[in-house]
Amino acid sequence: QVQLQESGGGSVQAGGSLRLSCVASLPAHSGYCMAWFRQAPGKEREGLTSIDSDGSVTYKDSVKGRFTISQDSAKSTLYLQMNSLKPEDTAMYYCAADDFISCGALPPRARDFRYWGQGTQVTVSS
Repeated sequence: QVQLQESGGGSVQAGGSLRLSCVASLPAHSGYCMAWFRQAPGKEREGLTSIDSDGSVTYKDSVKGRFTISQDSAKSTLYLQMNSLKPEDTAMYYCAADDFISCGALPPRARDFRYWGQGTQVTVSS
């Protein structure tokens, strides 16, 4: 059974930083694609960044250079380091996973992922 649990959200002023964590319980498998998404009130869920078992990453243009995805396989944890935060980054942030070996070359799409965490709220004030 796949379980994902995010943590690390909170309130921060514009220009600040946060690091989100996602502890993943995944069955033994040849590989997974893991990703971070966010959803603001009244908006669609937005794919931000993904990483696969080989360490290949993708980023949405709006977060490229500010957000960094990483994983610690020994701890079964996915991270999202967010720097230079802006008020428009305010949203519920979710981690997601699925058992396709490669995430591909484009930012992740919500419809491609079966497994989701409950989310962690990030609020950026101006």
